[in-house]
Amino acid sequence: MTDPSTDMDVSARVAAEAGQLLLRLRESHGPVDDRESADALRKAADRASHELIVARLAEARPGDVVLSEEGADDPVRLDADRVWIVDPLDGTWEYGQGRADFAVHIVLWTRDPSSPAGGVLSAGTVELPAQGLSRQVADAPVPSPGLPVDRPVRVVASRTRPPATLAAAVDVLSARLAEQGFHAGVEVVDVGSVGAKVNEILSGRADAYVHDTGFYEWDVAAPLAVAHAQGLPASHISGDPIAFNQPRPYVTDLLVGIPEVAEQLRAAMLATRAAESENPGT
Repeated sequence: MTDPSTDMDVSARVAAEAGQLLLRLRESHGPVDDRESADALRKAADRASHELIVARLAEARPGDVVLSEEGADDPVRLDADRVWIVDPLDGTWEYGQGRADFAVHIVLWTRDPSSPAGGVLSAGTVELPAQGLSRQVADAPVPSPGLPVDRPVRVVASRTRPPATLAAAVDVLSARLAEQGFHAGVEVVDVGSVGAKVNEILSGRADAYVHDTGFYEWDVAAPLAVAHAQGLPASHISGDPIAFNQPRPYVTDLLVGIPEVAEQLRAAMLATRAAESENPGT
């Protein structure tokens, strides 16, 4: 018998169980005093979370296919109508450091030939167990807070792989905002998991996120679905929609943000990209 719960119920329940498993594993592992110990914890946690999620989805939705970072990529998914895109532990580095900015990502891709991307995302969950928080596409939408009143605009980026033109784009964005009367400037902050980055925006602590050095569908799919459910622009930097369940499940870039910042950051990124291509190395 198929689990009578809705897809959203399944996603939320399984993500929550995986998140609690990750917390227990980290607590039982004890102190992480060196790189070897941290790597062992990360590897064990990734695998355990993957196995739990795959087993629970098989019980609840036995006819569906799973695309998981930790699983072998089954080509049958390319012809499937329902594919769960899963990251059992996004932000493994942060998890091994004892930080809170890691997440579990679960989202359902459903084939839809009428969609520009060939399919739609639903039943998305970004579970942030160390923060005691779950972000779901079923959450009630919250109006955008607009530009901050007591701090600079904050752009979240990868700590290790920020866009090469980000500093220049931030300067352009800051100048454009100043022309509109916002003089607090723009600063860049780093956060771990993509889900944790999107949560910073939803929590009002940041205003946009941009990445252009590539990652995989499981990194992006659930956070993007949650962002869209809250009315946030989330797409390629070009503005084109991101397609999922692709033969190579790779996503080249991503931009997410509150409406008051996202389009201006997009314009700044495109302008600095164009300038760099015209004057490489300058």
